Amino acid sequence: MPIVGKILIALGVVLITIGVFFYFRISIPYLGRLPGDIFIQGDNYTIYFPITTSLLISLLIYFVLKLF
Repeated sequence: MPIVGKILIALGVVLITIGVFFYFRISIPYLGRLPGDIFIQGDNYTIYFPITTSLLISLLIYFVLKLF
């Protein structure tokens, strides 16, 4: 199977998984509140940088794509 086909299949699986999570409102505990995520809250503003969460999701996607 060409590489493009494998990428499209992997992307489809990821999108279906995300869709199931949204449909059933499944939440992953601690995702978005990991150590290393920066959360700054002031009187009139809130700033949130999910650095560790982004790295974790990036690594997960990398390893899933590496399987194909």
